Amino acid sequence: MQNLIYIVFLVIFIWTIYDIWTSSMDSGKKILWTILSLILGFIGTIIYVLVGRKR
Repeated sequence: MQNLIYIVFLVIFIWTIYDIWTSSMDSGKKILWTILSLILGFIGTIIYVLVGRKR
């Protein structure tokens, strides 16, 4: 069960990085969001979805 949770988190993290780098924001913001996601992990992903992602 624990492995499944890790896989889900990994898929969500990969989706976040992909979404950041395919977005229309400038390169500086892309780098900033990528670093933030790497450092904060799942919490960084949540912050990106709530704040950084354009709807």
